[in-house]
Amino acid sequence: MTISSAIQAAQSGLRITSQKADIVAANVSNSTTAGYVRRSLIVSENIIAGQSSGVRSVGVARAGNEALSTERRSIGSDLSQADLFAATWNTISTRVGSTADGASLFGLFSNFESALSNLAVSPESGSDMTATLQAAVSLVNEFNALSDFATSLRADADNEIAIGVDTVNSALKGIEEINAKLAKIDQSSGQAAALMDERGRLLDQIAEYMPIQTVPRQSGGIDIVTQEGVYLLQSTARQIEFSPSTAFGPTQTLAGGGLSGMTVDGISITPGTSSYGAVSSGMFGALFTLRDTDLPAFSDQLDTLAGDLITRLSDDSIDPTKTPGTQGLFVDSDGSGDPGLAGRLALNPAIDPAQGGNMWRLRDGIGATSEGASGDTTILQNMLDAITNVSPMNSGGFQGSYSSSELLAQFASMNGQKRVSHEAILSSTASQYTIMAEAEVSETGVDVDQQMQDLLIIEQAYAANARVIEIASNMIDRLMEI
Repeated sequence: MTISSAIQAAQSGLRITSQKADIVAANVSNSTTAGYVRRSLIVSENIIAGQSSGVRSVGVARAGNEALSTERRSIGSDLSQADLFAATWNTISTRVGSTADGASLFGLFSNFESALSNLAVSPESGSDMTATLQAAVSLVNEFNALSDFATSLRADADNEIAIGVDTVNSALKGIEEINAKLAKIDQSSGQAAALMDERGRLLDQIAEYMPIQTVPRQSGGIDIVTQEGVYLLQSTARQIEFSPSTAFGPTQTLAGGGLSGMTVDGISITPGTSSYGAVSSGMFGALFTLRDTDLPAFSDQLDTLAGDLITRLSDDSIDPTKTPGTQGLFVDSDGSGDPGLAGRLALNPAIDPAQGGNMWRLRDGIGATSEGASGDTTILQNMLDAITNVSPMNSGGFQGSYSSSELLAQFASMNGQKRVSHEAILSSTASQYTIMAEAEVSETGVDVDQQMQDLLIIEQAYAANARVIEIASNMIDRLMEI
C-alpha cells in the first residue's frame, strides 16, 4: 500500500465514522419518539482496480421486525376494544349507581317505597303524602334521564365511528403516498427509513380501529388487508364508507336500516354482522357492539323495569275507583307500549298537581271525585303490597322471581358485573400488549446506553484514522526533506 492509498483509506474511515456518529446522534435524539426504529450504517469494503481502498457506506439499516410489529398491532387492536368497553361500562355503572348509592335508580326506588310505607302508616299526613309524590317524581325523572343517557351514548358511539372511518381513510391514503415515494428511491437510504417509520405510525393508527395484516411488495410498498381478508389498500387505497346518523331512538337499528354500517367496495365489514368481512376487534368492534347491541340491551332493561312498575301498580284490584284496564300510579305517557318506555314513563296526571291532578288521590284512588276518609289505608297498602310481592320475570335479560326492589337491585348488579368483567379483560389484554411492546422495543428501539458505548468505539475509530493520516503526513514531510 502506498502512502497516498493509506491516506485515502484513512479518509474513507473518517467519513464513515462521521456518518456513524450522525446516526448514533439521530438514534439518541429519537429514543423517545413513537414509531422510531433504530438505524445503523451499512459499511462495505471499497475496492478500486482490484485493490482495497478503505470503506464505503452502502446504505442505512433499519432494525425493524415486522413479525413482532404485526403481533403487537394485533394485540393493540384487542387492547383498544377492551379499553373502550371498560371505559364505557365504567361510565354506565357509575351513572346507574349501586344498591348502596342513594342517588341511584335503586336508591330512588327505595326512597319511594319507604315514603309509601310511611304514608300507609299515617295516610292523613300531608307531609308524608308530599314526600311520596316527590319520591315518585324523582323516580320517574331518573328513568327518563337514564333513557336519554343510553341514547346519548349511542349517538357518541356513532360519532366516534365516523371519526374513526375518517382517520383510517386518511391513514390509508397516507400509506399509498408513502408506497409511491419508496418505489422511487433507494430502499436502503436514510430517507426510505424515515418513510417506513412514518408508515409504521399510520399502520398503528389503523390497527387501533381494526386488526390488519400487511403484504410486502417488491417496490418497498405494502398492501393492507383486514384479518378477515378484505383489502383496504391494494396498490391504491380503498375508501371505507359510513354514513353518520342523526336519530338514535329504539326504532333506529342497523337491521332496520335506520343506522349505517361500514363497507369497502360494497363488502360489509360492519362488526357483528354475518358478512365474512365483519371486523372482529379494535375500536370499531367495540363501537358497533355498543351502538347496536349493548346499549339497546341496556335500554331494553330500563323499559322492562319501567313496564314492571306500571304493571304492578295498574292491577285493577289495587284501586276500585280506577277504570278497569287503565294504568295506575305510573303510566306510559303516549300509551303506545313501544320500545323506549323508560323515556316515556310519567306520573299519572290525576295524581300530579303539576299536571292538574290532586295529590290526595294517592290515598283515595285515581278515579275518586272527592277526598275520602283521611285514615283509609286500603289503596296505599295495596300499592305497597304490589311492589313488595315477588313476581316471575323472564324479559330484558332478567330471569327469576323478584320484588320491585330486588329487580332494580339485580339491574344495578348486572351493570356492575359487566364493568368488572370488562376491567378484567382490559387488565389481561394490557399485560399481553406490554409484553409484546417491550419485546418489539428490545429488538427495534433505541438503547441509549448501548448507543453511548457505540459512540465511544466510533470515537476510537475516528482517532485511529486521524492518526494514520497524521503519520502519513509526517512521512511525506520527511520524504520532502530528503
